[in-house]
Amino acid sequence: MDDLSWNTEMLTPLTEDDLRKHGRGEAIALRLRDAICDGTLRPGDRLVEASAAKMLGVSRTPLREAIEKLLVEGLLSNSPSRGVVVTELSRSQVIQIYALRGVLEGAAAGFAAQHASQAEIDELVSIHETLGTLLDAPDRLLKANRRFHNAIHSAAHNQYLIEATSRLADALSLLPGTTYSAVGRPQAAQAEHGTIIDAIVRRDANDAEIQAREHIESARRVRLRQLFGGDQ
Repeated sequence: MDDLSWNTEMLTPLTEDDLRKHGRGEAIALRLRDAICDGTLRPGDRLVEASAAKMLGVSRTPLREAIEKLLVEGLLSNSPSRGVVVTELSRSQVIQIYALRGVLEGAAAGFAAQHASQAEIDELVSIHETLGTLLDAPDRLLKANRRFHNAIHSAAHNQYLIEATSRLADALSLLPGTTYSAVGRPQAAQAEHGTIIDAIVRRDANDAEIQAREHIESARRVRLRQLFGGDQ
């Protein structure tokens, strides 16, 4: 993978406002996390302290603090031969991530069926309709898909579940590309989203959970085929 020092435009400098608002270490961690989540820093990319400090316009001490934080979170890893790199997930780790995602998304849909307001249900329906217009635009579809799932999380009205899904989103950001690039996946996911909404509208918590779990299982199979050539 790439050495971060090869491209000095990968990370934009932090502003004084960023540093004042969050504190130096946290501001740097947020910038690095965002760069990982949006694909600027890719799995396997090497994080060279001197280059990163220069790009961000910070000293090495708060940078090291930020790196330690992301090492603990699992977004960065220490490679014996290459130093600090953006974490590359193994097949087993991907399977574990999707197993937990199925549980969390299922719980979120079930809670949403019980607790969502009519306004929140209307928003879900609206986002789903928007998704239907973006089936040939994977990048825009991916963003709308995140809005859809975030809306379900919000409609669940469970702050601990929201925190758990947010933490898992960091791990998901380590997965390259999107399942929407697979032939037929956008259409299949759109249909699956429809079954989730239908269950939520009917206030059927059990079915909402089942449909959400099946949706994530379908995504898991596609993801494993993309990354490893299999689906188990």
